[in-house]
Amino acid sequence: MTTTADELREEVRRRYAESARAVTEGSEGCGCGSGSCCAETDAANFGEALYDAEQRGELPDTAVLASLGCGNPVVVAELGEGETVLDLGSGGGIDVILSAKRVGPTGTVYGLDMTDEMLALAVRNAAEAGVRNVYLLKGVIEQIPLPAEAVDVVISNCVINLSTEKSAVLTEIARVLKPGGRIGISDVVAEDRLNADDRAERGSHVGCIAGALSKAEYEAGLEAAGFDEVTVEFTHEVVDGMHGAIVKAVKTFEPARRGLPVVRRAAQAGCC
Repeated sequence: MTTTADELREEVRRRYAESARAVTEGSEGCGCGSGSCCAETDAANFGEALYDAEQRGELPDTAVLASLGCGNPVVVAELGEGETVLDLGSGGGIDVILSAKRVGPTGTVYGLDMTDEMLALAVRNAAEAGVRNVYLLKGVIEQIPLPAEAVDVVISNCVINLSTEKSAVLTEIARVLKPGGRIGISDVVAEDRLNADDRAERGSHVGCIAGALSKAEYEAGLEAAGFDEVTVEFTHEVVDGMHGAIVKAVKTFEPARRGLPVVRRAAQAGCC
């Protein structure tokens, strides 16, 4: 029986809720690359191992333990003092906290997640880390609850591959970025030689494998959404033909010249 988009989203939500509860309770969690829960991948390619000891030292233990990503987007994005940052799929808050420290008291960091348990964990971790320039939002990455042109940088760590509506995600990222704003994303990306069936054979959707875009698909999707200077760089192989990757791009300053629609849809933002 075919799994629907709503069923896949609920499966992802449940898996990450289990991960948050596991961290809180001190048991083994479930997420991308987390051992028995995602046995199709090597756990060394995911999570806390991708952050250096100095970065881990800045964080509460539960923020480190809840890390399920495939890269280090805070370094990728080269964040600067006073910038406004949005982290898509912020989980237990590891990248939100590190970003808040990078942008300083004059900057702002939003974390967006659809899982109540992860949001609660992130609130606790941010408070323990002493960062006060962080706002946690509940929502989905296909409908970001922020107004247009609200942020300087969008980061994300192994989350976009989990969406069943990736074109909507990329369009929303472009909408909330200021002209000239940039992305610094870590994600799992397939080699162009692998079709959708090939990717599905290598791992599950919730294991961050089956839903991954190919390199060419990622590049084309970002260009169609209104981005320039698009690069997708493989960093480490996760499974055969599938890689952790650094994705960078800059939102065009002049969308009208490219024949792209200028979307100005505002949404009400809440925070925790």
